[in-house]
Amino acid sequence: MSGLTTHVLDLTVGRPASGVTVTLSRRDASGVWTSVAERVTDDDGRVRDFLGGAPLLVGRYQLVFAMGEYFGARGDPAFHPRIPVEFEVTDPDQHHHVPLLLSPFGYSTYRGS
Repeated sequence: MSGLTTHVLDLTVGRPASGVTVTLSRRDASGVWTSVAERVTDDDGRVRDFLGGAPLLVGRYQLVFAMGEYFGARGDPAFHPRIPVEFEVTDPDQHHHVPLLLSPFGYSTYRGS
């Protein structure tokens, strides 16, 4: 299965982060970022399909997680109001999963499966 998914986990409450807006952008040959899709995480903190089943193309992409709004809705501060995660696709036939583990003052991400 090819494509792109994400899973956002809120470490401060030990639960998935639902309702997080995530924007996918692609960088063109001149270095300009163009928005490709915008999704909101579901009740399990996931975006299960950014591209309607279409594969990613070879190239550089960026997911931007809108954490200021997420934490602000709870009345919590967010040191990182936007979290950009840049990654490169070299094999569009592979599935790409980009999880985000977060708290109001830090985050971690990795290449998932």
